[in-house]
Amino acid sequence: MSLPRFLVLICILTLTGCTAVQPYDYTALNNAAPRSILVIPPINNSIDVTAPYSYLSTVSQPLAEKGYYVFPVSVIDAFLKENGLPTPMEMNSIPLDKIKEHIGADAVLYVTIEDWGQKFVLLSSKTIVKGNLRLVSVTTGNLLWESPIMAEVASDSGGGGLAGALVNAILTQVISSINDRTPAVARMANNIAFYSPKRGLLPGPYAPVEVPKN
Repeated sequence: MSLPRFLVLICILTLTGCTAVQPYDYTALNNAAPRSILVIPPINNSIDVTAPYSYLSTVSQPLAEKGYYVFPVSVIDAFLKENGLPTPMEMNSIPLDKIKEHIGADAVLYVTIEDWGQKFVLLSSKTIVKGNLRLVSVTTGNLLWESPIMAEVASDSGGGGLAGALVNAILTQVISSINDRTPAVARMANNIAFYSPKRGLLPGPYAPVEVPKN
């Protein structure tokens, strides 16, 4: 098992704790068997105006790795804006039959962001990504799969008691103002959602075939 997948597994175990995770009902997804996915820019309920397109930059890779063709998100975004849909809210209102007619996707991934960004509380900070994914069939409108996206990374205390915590808090705020860690946390949230053992997205038709070891 690769290190990134191992870390994702640890995150899944940490988030679920001892709670039994019920297996997802994949009947609709198996019946639809989508080959291509269109990702609509997310609806943003957070206070960070950069969240939709920052998240959008993180989602194509895991979908492709799961074995689906993903329409280029920047091309689709430009196409929709050129056709009179300048905001993600308007893009999310496109009728499915129009998506089928003009783009030809098998399914649409709708994303809602509820919380996004770095939060500073007293002498600590944490980076949060929280939202929801919904995969919908373009042909039938049926929900094929859904999952929360959620990940949180906290800064450590830095050691040294109160003085160490104060220094670490200052350094964290300075570094965060230069390097936004939220996209990295969003990638973690995506991996947790897509690779969850019982509720993750099933492999698509282009998923790599594992060769049995002798």
